[in-house]
Amino acid sequence: MTETISHAGTQLDGKYLTFILGDEGYGIPVLKVREIIRLRETTSLPKMPPHVLGVINMRGKIVPVFDLRIRFGLENTNQNSRTCVIVTQIRQQNESEIKLVGLVVDSVEEVIYISNDQIDPPPDFGENIELNYIQGIGKLGDNVRMLLDIDKIILEENCI
Repeated sequence: MTETISHAGTQLDGKYLTFILGDEGYGIPVLKVREIIRLRETTSLPKMPPHVLGVINMRGKIVPVFDLRIRFGLENTNQNSRTCVIVTQIRQQNESEIKLVGLVVDSVEEVIYISNDQIDPPPDFGENIELNYIQGIGKLGDNVRMLLDIDKIILEENCI
């Protein structure tokens, strides 16, 4: 019998957009991705956490932009030609409205299918370390990709 990896009743197998932050690889469900755009100038908002870069106007819609490198406490490096914004769809609990949020990443890799047998649950590091935003760890040959629950990462901040 094959164990099915799930989180809050959600199947984790499926297509993921993989991307890089620093030296690590991550993935988010491709169904959460609206589009990938070049990094552009943001309009800053007062009293926001450091990882909230501001907002952009995307075809008439105001989209908040988060820097995942800063959000995850990684060293801030200079942006380059591969730095981009993944525009994702976020749905708040008990709300039907979908909100768009931009995520600045170092580079986008590819869209890949990850099956349940390639996904392990996040490791348990004890009570004091919370990893509730990691849905699972995708095993891809010798590499791993942390599969993120982007809704939890963004909505945890109460910034949108």
